[in-house]
Amino acid sequence: MIRILVAEDFDLIREDLCDVLNQQEDMTVVGSAASGKEIEALALETDFDLVLMDIEMESTTAGIQATEHILEKKHEAKILFLTAHETDNMILTSMGAGAVDYIVKGCEDAELLQHIRSAYAGQAMLDGKIQNLLLKEYSRLRTSERSLLFFISTVSQLTAAERDLVRLLLEDKKIKEIAAERCVEVVTVKTQIKSLLRKFGCTRTKEIVDTIRELNVTHLF
Repeated sequence: MIRILVAEDFDLIREDLCDVLNQQEDMTVVGSAASGKEIEALALETDFDLVLMDIEMESTTAGIQATEHILEKKHEAKILFLTAHETDNMILTSMGAGAVDYIVKGCEDAELLQHIRSAYAGQAMLDGKIQNLLLKEYSRLRTSERSLLFFISTVSQLTAAERDLVRLLLEDKKIKEIAAERCVEVVTVKTQIKSLLRKFGCTRTKEIVDTIRELNVTHLF
């Protein structure tokens, strides 16, 4: 028997959902809540197999916050989001909180029940769109991680003068301004910039500056 907790702030939706679940021979609702705070408390005092969690309840992200708090105490808890939100940002934020599945409201009861049974069996059946989104995000993070490691490695090989040059570039200083501030010839700055571009594998200083800002490592300079 799959023991389910339900979190949904709309009374009618919550009641209908509980009715549908309780009609199944292999499912039973062991508790329901109308807010993130309520479901947190219920999850800590109830034996359950999974939580069917709305996202927007007393606040826009109440379900996400509740999920994080529940998983802090019950690491193995299986939480499925059932929500009207389907933006990429909300999906990524929600799944990042530790949920095992993300279901958009409005699906057929049979589909919802299949999601629940699959999650219970440890084989969450994420929607194709959500799978693709998560794969793209994973790929982006891997690329970002490789870029970060490369930049940190490159930065560690820079001379003090080159680090200072990068700092000035991050301040959007022009070549003439850099030369004046460092009391050197413009040609000297240009030579140092060529060395920087070669080390970072870039063709323009803007690429170096943009990447450092994107990777959030400006503090290294």
